Amino acid sequence: MGRQGEAAAVGDGGATALLVLNAGSSSIKFALYEDHDAPALLAKGQVDGVGVAPSFRAAAATGGARVAVEFPKGEGPGDHHAALGLAMGWLREALPERVVAVGHRVVHGGLRFSAPVAVDASVLSDLAALIPLAPLHQPHNLAGIRAAMAAFPGVPQVACFDTAFHHGQSFEATAFAIPRRYYGEGVRRYGFHGLSYESIAAQLPGVDREAAHGRTVVAHLGNGSSLCAIEAGRSVATTMGFTALDGIPMGTRCGAIDPGVLLYLMDERGMDARALERLLYRESGLLGLSGISSDMRELEASAAPDAREAIACFAYAIRGAVARLAAAMGGLDALVFTGGIGENSVRVRREVLNGLGFLGLDLDEAANAASGPRLSARDARVRAWTIRTDEEGVIARHTRSVLTASASG
Repeated sequence: MGRQGEAAAVGDGGATALLVLNAGSSSIKFALYEDHDAPALLAKGQVDGVGVAPSFRAAAATGGARVAVEFPKGEGPGDHHAALGLAMGWLREALPERVVAVGHRVVHGGLRFSAPVAVDASVLSDLAALIPLAPLHQPHNLAGIRAAMAAFPGVPQVACFDTAFHHGQSFEATAFAIPRRYYGEGVRRYGFHGLSYESIAAQLPGVDREAAHGRTVVAHLGNGSSLCAIEAGRSVATTMGFTALDGIPMGTRCGAIDPGVLLYLMDERGMDARALERLLYRESGLLGLSGISSDMRELEASAAPDAREAIACFAYAIRGAVARLAAAMGGLDALVFTGGIGENSVRVRREVLNGLGFLGLDLDEAANAASGPRLSARDARVRAWTIRTDEEGVIARHTRSVLTASASG
């Protein structure tokens, strides 16, 4: 991959850079990194509330160029394609670097993709076939790839998968108790948020060396939420399964549900697959429980009993998941909170940790109020931490590795 022929301008300078795009269900994060084996951040930003109440924030890492915009109702980017155009336009104006590769977060890699891969037409086709397994995310991830291909023609695009970190889990951790032939067809637990868990696993040795070599549960809590059991740096179990719908309740997703409920809704309420999809993915979770909002900040600010009960259900599910994942590892050395809620919600962390004393967790209220990084009492048998996830940094490193491997091959 010759850089001179494939570099595309963000600005007019001669330095080269790696662009990272992380297109989620209602937001787009982007970051620009120096093109080195250990990429350093140049700038980052985010478009939130896409199609609802958009806002745009971005800043250069050096403190130079900066933008913050709250769009009036009915204005701003109405879809992910427009949001990507907004982000790329700011990068072109603010920075001189030339993009030599674009790395993308892709939620589902299925059975085929267990490591980052350069994207071609065949890869795009295979990833599009996985859309039914991640309908809230995969279409947006692929839209990001297509938009980047159009904006940076000839520049390598690298897909990095949220499922890849979980490859290698045991049969008992990944199998559903249905006829075994379906397992061979790919109906199994995949797990998600792997880029976030990979980021935490990489940071953990500098925070808690014993836990890094031992048994850690990481709680990635945000609009999408899951937990993962990580033993000596490897994923051994997770709460999400065949799709990103399983596990604990999320912003608008239900999490684990008795399959009999679905049969009841089909038989007694006449709901078809599309109606169930809308209910389970878009109308449930914190939004469905509270009837108020999917945003934890709004629920915490509300005095409504339904908001309080929604938060209690969320914390209850997290406590149960921590206990189950600790059992999968035969014990627990540390619990890490990450993601938007995990890193910022004092209340959620308190409600979770106060119910886990039986595992050896002992909350330090003052430390929790300060958002850590250590949340547990100094003499607690099991430590609790907040660690900020860096999915974009993981993607940048993978993108550079794919370029290096391609150049040497």
